[in-house]
Amino acid sequence: MLSATFLTPQQIVKELDKYIIGQHEAKRNVAIALRNRWRRMNVTSDIQNEIVPNNILMIGATGVGKTEIARRLAKIADAPFVKVEASKFTEVGYVGRDVESMVRDLVEQSVNMVKARKKEEVKEKAAHAVEEIILDALIPPMRSKTAGFPVTTEEANGTPASDVELNERTRNLFREKIKNGELEERKIEIQVKQNTGPGVGMIGAGMMDEVSMMNLQEMLSGMMPKKAKKRKVTVGEARKFLLEEESAKLVDMDEVKEEAIRKAENAGIIFIDEIDKIASGTGKKGGPDVSREGVQRDLLPIVEGSTVNTKYGVIKTDHVLFVAAGAFHISKPSDLIPELQGRFPIRVELTNLTKEDFVRILKEPKNALTKQYQALFEAEGVTVSFEEDAIDEIAKTAFEFNVEMENIGARRLQTVMSRLLNEFLYDVPDKTFPDSQIKITREMVTQKLKGLVANKDLSEYIL
Repeated sequence: MLSATFLTPQQIVKELDKYIIGQHEAKRNVAIALRNRWRRMNVTSDIQNEIVPNNILMIGATGVGKTEIARRLAKIADAPFVKVEASKFTEVGYVGRDVESMVRDLVEQSVNMVKARKKEEVKEKAAHAVEEIILDALIPPMRSKTAGFPVTTEEANGTPASDVELNERTRNLFREKIKNGELEERKIEIQVKQNTGPGVGMIGAGMMDEVSMMNLQEMLSGMMPKKAKKRKVTVGEARKFLLEEESAKLVDMDEVKEEAIRKAENAGIIFIDEIDKIASGTGKKGGPDVSREGVQRDLLPIVEGSTVNTKYGVIKTDHVLFVAAGAFHISKPSDLIPELQGRFPIRVELTNLTKEDFVRILKEPKNALTKQYQALFEAEGVTVSFEEDAIDEIAKTAFEFNVEMENIGARRLQTVMSRLLNEFLYDVPDKTFPDSQIKITREMVTQKLKGLVANKDLSEYIL
């Protein structure tokens, strides 16, 4: 994928088009928001820190692409991304998650991304170290006294230098075999380090203690000695265990934490879904609306820009991009408290999907459902093909179900496709098909789904 550093807004939209059908206005706005981050980082004057991101509020029914747009945007930007549901938060003082946890999750995600990249950078060096450990387990080294190395017991008892040379030649031979993968099934004994420290808990710890508890647990874990346990495994299995261990040794975690904090602060994206669930639709005070407004007021300082303590360090949320989304069937964006409304200046209304959109969703995206099912059947050695009329009928059926029942957008296609192909998935590979091929026709779609279409009660239950 192209680097987000060089992507223009139009290129970002093209990348999103590969996976998401329609919703051009929403794509344009998120593309501008992403490019603006790069622009801000390249501002040379003191005003750089004063430029804040334009947070986005997406309005649209479920299944129209709100979450997918935000998730794909994060992948394009190679940015840490966290999705949270506003309805899962509760006002501080009540039992439930506090809003700062989403920032801590973002930093955790950022640390994992940076650590994975750093491990990839040292992978070659770590692989070489692992080969040497495996070689030592297969052919223990003999050191020559004249070479200035420590003398083994055998050498002290008179082991000839020629034996040392023979040992080294044998090791070189086995080193090549290890590199060529010829000894992957050979059993060896290795030492795997394990943490011996138990988990630490505290009865009655409140939400404010969460970071302190994490830091305490990490500190105690670091103080406890790591117990080495001997395991007899194949060379292939040993390579997996040891590669992770050796890579971790080569990565500077202090450097990882610092870079991860910077990445989360300047590139992080937090997607707050179901924000309409914490809006007060009645306009009345008291009852559940008090708690909803409380959650909004707790969210406000995070979105405005505040400092949050995490186990990796302190993070400022001033330049984190917040994307909120909701269906707003019962409430309206204006039902949110004015201060929170002001923090989402970009409003985008996503359109409901049409039958034509469903046809395109089934055919065009890189991860289209038809392509996914074809890949599943190919794993069993069976080729599946969809006639144009069949795709049209699937799209028409899914669209009609959405009209007659609750509209769940493109997700309806998954239930219809599952209903259509489950019988074949069950039969493969026990049943053989002519030429190992399955052709999906309009008649087949109509026949397999006609019972559901006719029986509305059954349709509502199953689909």
